[in-house]
Amino acid sequence: MDKQIVPIFYACDKNFVKYTVVSLYSMIKNASKDYDYRVYILHTSISEDIKKKVLELENDSFKISFEDVTEHLDAIAEKLPIRDYYSKTTYYRLFIAEMFPEYDKAIYIDSDTVVQGDISELYMTDIKDAYVGACHEQAMVQVDEYGTYAEKVVGVSRHNFFNAGMILINCHQFRMHFVLDKFIEYLHAYTFVVTQDEDYLNLICKDHVFWLDQRWNTEIFGEIAYPIEEAKILHYIMVSKPWHYADCRHGEIFWKYAEETCFCGELRDILNNYSDAERKRDAESMDNLLKLAVSETNKEDNYLNLVNKNKRSRDRVEILRKIEQLEREGRFDEDVEEDPPSRVLMPEEIDYYRRGAYDKLKTKLAFMIARRFVNTLIEEKKLIIKEIKGIEHLNAIESGAIITCNHFNAFDSFAIQMAYEASEHADKKFYRVIREGNYTSFPGFYGFLMRHCNTLPLSSNRHTVKKLIDAIDTLLSEGHFVLVYPEQSMWWNYRKPKPLKSGAFRFAAKNGVPVVPCFITMKDSDIMGEDGFFVQEYTINISEPIYPDTSLPYRKSADIMMQKNYDEWKSVYEEEYQIPLEYITENIS
Repeated sequence: MDKQIVPIFYACDKNFVKYTVVSLYSMIKNASKDYDYRVYILHTSISEDIKKKVLELENDSFKISFEDVTEHLDAIAEKLPIRDYYSKTTYYRLFIAEMFPEYDKAIYIDSDTVVQGDISELYMTDIKDAYVGACHEQAMVQVDEYGTYAEKVVGVSRHNFFNAGMILINCHQFRMHFVLDKFIEYLHAYTFVVTQDEDYLNLICKDHVFWLDQRWNTEIFGEIAYPIEEAKILHYIMVSKPWHYADCRHGEIFWKYAEETCFCGELRDILNNYSDAERKRDAESMDNLLKLAVSETNKEDNYLNLVNKNKRSRDRVEILRKIEQLEREGRFDEDVEEDPPSRVLMPEEIDYYRRGAYDKLKTKLAFMIARRFVNTLIEEKKLIIKEIKGIEHLNAIESGAIITCNHFNAFDSFAIQMAYEASEHADKKFYRVIREGNYTSFPGFYGFLMRHCNTLPLSSNRHTVKKLIDAIDTLLSEGHFVLVYPEQSMWWNYRKPKPLKSGAFRFAAKNGVPVVPCFITMKDSDIMGEDGFFVQEYTINISEPIYPDTSLPYRKSADIMMQKNYDEWKSVYEEEYQIPLEYITENIS
């Protein structure tokens, strides 16, 4: 029976191939023999003599081939806005998916690495439909100037910026989503000068990264959170090269393998002859790179500023700026976008139960129209529900319940409605609490839906509020489900959970019913909206129900439920986005 093939790619020139050999040798020494490995070295100028030396590493499991990418570069030369493309070997990784259509997945690895782990273990990682499997770039995480650059120029969180020196490429997704074409398009649009092709890859793959254990790309940079023996791959980034510096951190691991290669003498000569002038140049280059990151961040015409100015609608950009301001000031319960001019909802205007024949007819019609409307949004890719996780938690409930959800879009209640309809509660109804102005003052089509799709409007009139409270108590006692937004504000496409208000949890505790925490996470899709922002793909994360402690006064029980809900949202946020939940204000209550 044929063994499974593990394709591995390096990219180097005639000067760097000696380091490729050390990396590859370490990989061979530690790889499982249960697989066949195909190693491809992408290049434009490696001599036959050097190739012969490299090919001496081959064995029954590892086969090596040299792939000259010159012809491929020539084929796309007219599309490229830069002429020094041939010298940028790290760019070659963009060609792998197109040059090797027989592979659905492949490993790309830089030459300045040592592989201590079993590379087949990395390859067997299921990265699902992510474009790449990768590890966090420690320079962005640990150095504020680089992190700020990532966020203010590239538009990617410092915590979600990956190092492209070791990536597990989903070749199928690269081809399906035209990653190479997007790269060429971005090359024309803007020249990134700090981490260059890594910037482009992060921009293209934003929200489509499967985060690997950091041990698969242990950068010799800053703090390392585990013993070096646990590192699967060591990556000597920037100027941290053991063949230049005898005191390079963990350089002994590099030399352990280098000593057993045919290039050992040459590598020792490079180390011994590395001059003080070259060391000074390294120090200056690191200083200049940091200054460059700051300079790019402060440029008025940096990439993100150009996009905001030229492609994105001004009102959406202004909303994002206002969200940042409100977060900085800790004003989480204030809406970013103004509601329509409102009037007070009086008690005689509303029958929360809508049990009259005429109200039932309007509700039936409203739901029929809403369903068509939602179907149209889905067909036109204006609403994308990628996945519903945890539907079993909703199915397990045998009583009425309060559903909580983060609020970031006028259509997010439709997403929760769809999750509810996917559950096993067809015999019960789904209601949603809405703002007063949305009920009394929304005109036309949306106003009709707001008034008749089982909505429970709030009111600034205390008698109407009493009527609402009684209605919610009754609906919960009858086993129905009520959606409440406990953040009490809507911030457009805001991904973090905001501090919660207690109302939803008091309803649950008073009525002895659970709260079902739902938290919707988002990813950029490939579809550009009319506002110049990518349409978001939603994943609805339904967590285990939180039940009230009936031995406690209901207000105390509600406070505990509220804290558990927030903690659960925080956990989902950090797990799904792989980002620690941090606010830019300390005024969190």
